[in-house]
Order: sequence, then structure tokens, then C-alpha cells
Amino acid sequence: MSTVTARFHGEAAAIRPGSLPAWLLACRPKTLTAAAAPVLVGTAVAVREGGMKPGPAMAALLGALFLQVGANLVNDLSDGLRGTDGDDRLGPPRALQSGWLTAGALKTGIFTAFALATLCGMYLLQAGGWPVVWIGVASIVAGIAYTAGPYPLGYHGLGDLFVFAFFGPVAVMGTTFVQTGNWSMLGLICSVPIGLVSAAILMVNNLRDAEGDHRSGKNTVVVSRGGRFARRMYAMELLIPLAAGTALVFTEKSLWLLLVWAAALPACRLVYDVWTSENPRLLNPVLERTAKYLFLYAALLSAGLVL
Repeated sequence: MSTVTARFHGEAAAIRPGSLPAWLLACRPKTLTAAAAPVLVGTAVAVREGGMKPGPAMAALLGALFLQVGANLVNDLSDGLRGTDGDDRLGPPRALQSGWLTAGALKTGIFTAFALATLCGMYLLQAGGWPVVWIGVASIVAGIAYTAGPYPLGYHGLGDLFVFAFFGPVAVMGTTFVQTGNWSMLGLICSVPIGLVSAAILMVNNLRDAEGDHRSGKNTVVVSRGGRFARRMYAMELLIPLAAGTALVFTEKSLWLLLVWAAALPACRLVYDVWTSENPRLLNPVLERTAKYLFLYAALLSAGLVL
């Protein structure tokens, strides 16, 4: 079987179509921190409220990871079929556009990922009841509707709102609910900074792809409002969560929540790099670091909640 040569930050790599490395790259494992971070925080809220349950916590994590993989594959398939991913793509190569996987193979992968997420949801149904069903169905529909369907959210400037909602309040509060059985106000408060940093990942991704998105008719916030507005939003999405940690000190009466300020230096460096990167290709490492920053912030916030 022939191989397809792809480039990752300038380094060539030979990928055999249909191989395990092709599937791993298509699943985009570096994005999975966005799925794990809200589950971590939601579980920390459950610990603080005295209701943490290891089984539902693990099922919530696995379900979130499968949902993220399914959404990644949908995104790969939809953007490839729409022609959004071209040979001049600045980000990491996509499976369909690069010839690693066929459209049929991606459809099978999408079905499998969402089926596994559904199995996790069936287990969580025992812990959380019917609200879990609605959360799961909404998450799958949103994952598909982000770039597919008659009105793809990401193509109409709604991607940022979708990411904030589903990686923030839905994921954090849902994780707490399946463990405690209650909709937590603390979970809602903690979900806002997680949703904001998650949206920052999308913002820097769209900054990098702004030119190609404009040509293909993908009307992201960056395309419609411009790079300066997007950079301001990115800065707010990283820095407001630091202030949120300070506010929690007063509501929860715990100085441990000031731990989130250990992420201040990485946040400021990311904001600086986004403002000073003139070459969109240089935003690839910034995108990876933003995803790592999300997990760092989530870990620090979780530590502050449980200590």
C-alpha cells in the first residue's frame, strides 16, 4: 500500500492510508485536553460538595473523549467535502484532504466514536437519570452540527458560542450532576472560565485559518469582525478566568483558589505571542500551548477546589 507524505510544522512524515497512525492523527489527540478539562473541574466540584463517585466520573471522562473524537472526525469529513481544507492549509494536515482516510472510513469512525459515547451515556443514565439523555443527545447533535448539516454552526459565526456552552456549563455541570445528583451553582461559576479558555483555543485556530476560511465562505468571528477584535477576545478569554479564581476565594472562603494565578505567566506569554505573530503558520505552536494552558488552568482550579 502506498504512503502519503504529510508535513507537521515543516517536518515530513509518511502516513500509510488507513493505518493506525492515520487514525490517530485524524482523531487529533492534542485536542483531547479540551474534553478532559471540564470533567476534571466538574469532578473537583463534586468532591468539594461531598458527592464524588469514581464510576460516573470515569464514564463522564470517557464519554467526553469519545464525543471529542467524533466531533473531530466530523470536522475533518465536512471541511474536506466542502473544500475548506486545501493544499495551502496552514494547520496540521487533515485525513480526508491528505488522502489518509476515505470519506466512508471517516463515517465509520464517526459512528463508532458516537456509539462508544452513547454506551458511556447509558451507564451514566443509571446515575443521573433522564437529564443525562438530553445532555448526551444535545452534545452529539452539536458535535455534528458544528461543521455539518444544513446550517453548520462553525460556518455562521456560532462556533465560539457552541464551544463555550458545551465545553463550559454543559460539560462541567453535567459532570457534577452525574456524581451528586444536583445542579450546582458552584459548578456553574467554575464552568464559565473553563468555557472561556476552551473558546480561546477555537479563536487562535480561526486566527490562523482566517484567510482560507474567508475564501471558502466559513464566516467565523475572525472573518466577520477582523483579527484585532479576535485578538482582544483571545486575551479576555485567557485573562478573565484568572480574575474568576480570585472571586471564588471570597465565595468559597479558600485561599487555595488563588492557585489559578500560577497560570498567569503562561497566559500573558500566549497573549503576547498571538498579538505579535504576523505569520499565521506561527500560530500552530500557540494553538497547542493554548490547549495545554486549558488543562493547566483546570488542574489548578481543581486543586484549589479540593484542598
